[in-house]
Amino acid sequence: MKKNWFVLVISIVLINKASAQSTAPWQGKKCAVVLTYDDAINQHLDNAIPVLDSLGLKATFYITAFSASIQSRLNDWRKLAVKGHELGNHTLFHPCIGGADRSWLKPEYDMNNYTVQRMIDETRMTNVFLQALDGKTKRTFAFTCGDMKIGDSSFVNAMKNDFVAARAVRNQMHKINEIDLLDVDCYMVNGETGAQMIEWAKKAMESNSLLVILFHGVGGGNSLNVSLPAHREFIQFLKRNKKDIWVAPMVEVAEYIRKWQAGKK
Repeated sequence: MKKNWFVLVISIVLINKASAQSTAPWQGKKCAVVLTYDDAINQHLDNAIPVLDSLGLKATFYITAFSASIQSRLNDWRKLAVKGHELGNHTLFHPCIGGADRSWLKPEYDMNNYTVQRMIDETRMTNVFLQALDGKTKRTFAFTCGDMKIGDSSFVNAMKNDFVAARAVRNQMHKINEIDLLDVDCYMVNGETGAQMIEWAKKAMESNSLLVILFHGVGGGNSLNVSLPAHREFIQFLKRNKKDIWVAPMVEVAEYIRKWQAGKK
């Protein structure tokens, strides 16, 4: 009788442990949220950083190395890494595939005019530049305009050892075992309210998924914009729910995913 009772207790403990692991796979929390900010614009420094730093939350800033803000406020960008934010790679000149809907794109930065080698060279040059800023050799990459190929050829495969992960642009979220680290999905913000973004986070908690948020303008600076009140409301929600939501830079979350996936294979 005692033996059967012991077996029952052990079984319950193992079941509870397995259940906890399945519902809290993200550093013991229900989900992970990565906040990313693209293109290195002044509004990130002036509007996003004060809110993040006041709440102690860390984000990833995908740097276009030749942006106007980088050229004029280099020391301010260098300070972000000191504060614990990631300076991610968003290419040297922000090239994209040209088209009728991208009249803003300069012909010299049209990826239709690029070779794979040029894309690799410019991206690796950006890594060198970022290492000079923060001294780090591990970082992540974000595809510009979500464009992942030169012609029919993927360029990221040739750089898979240069980055811990690469972020794409698709409104999807996935569980930890489903994530392709060279093709990480994200939710791009374009005028959403704080309440709408909070719903994304709640969905991530319910499904135990990774939610990556892509911001461009924050209170201005880009036509793909989030208002200051909406941005603040969402960031404050993440802070209030820190017991269930792990918020960290992409490079930190990606390294965790890599180790988790390796351990499950």
